[in-house]
Amino acid sequence: MTQPILFISDLHLSPADPATAAAFHAFLVGQAREATALYILGDLFEVWIGDDQSNDPFYAEQVRAIRALVDTGTPVYFMPGNRDFLCGNRFASAAGLALLADPTVIAPFGMPVLLAHGDAYCTDDAAYQRFRRIVRSPITQWLWLRLPFSWRNREAAKLRQQSQQHNRAKADYILDVNVQAVEAAMQWANSATLIHGHTHRPARHTQINGTRWVLPDWHAGAGGYLRLDESGPSLHALDDTIWPGTR
Repeated sequence: MTQPILFISDLHLSPADPATAAAFHAFLVGQAREATALYILGDLFEVWIGDDQSNDPFYAEQVRAIRALVDTGTPVYFMPGNRDFLCGNRFASAAGLALLADPTVIAPFGMPVLLAHGDAYCTDDAAYQRFRRIVRSPITQWLWLRLPFSWRNREAAKLRQQSQQHNRAKADYILDVNVQAVEAAMQWANSATLIHGHTHRPARHTQINGTRWVLPDWHAGAGGYLRLDESGPSLHALDDTIWPGTR
């Protein structure tokens, strides 16, 4: 059997959750070593305020761990998410990985697969989509990255706190993807398979034009991954068991 391709997202790595960092390192020297490629579909980090963040010992350790996997011959592809969209070329070069645009279409085993972080499909959240357009603007990013690191760090913490407060007041459907947006994206990509993260609602959904796989988030050392081989996709917990309800 051909070695699989693995997909993960939403690890939200930070010094505040050492168990998840340890689980990530175990995954990199375990399941990921048996893969033909590893795709990380956003929010690898809880927050990333610029590539100078990799000077911090905790984040430098994560970069080294990814590089160690790449050095064994397993390529790593990274699609920045809403928490770490400022991961740039310096980070990519140090980790030895390739940056991906959001969305991206790949064709493993002859099947077109649409990859996305997922936040762009949450179109019912108009306030978030406005914010997303502003912070993703090249001008905004250029200005932000020229501010002192300590100031960026404080402001990022404030923004995250505000985001959490706003999200608690929003209905569940607003924080999830819009089905019509998903199906339009799959039609655009001419793909019957979509893999994304962001929502922290791992599942296998049947859409009009195919199947949508939502990746698990990681927390306190627990998490999961999607495995794709010639027989198709399957969602797994970190202990390799099939994720409940996704057979």
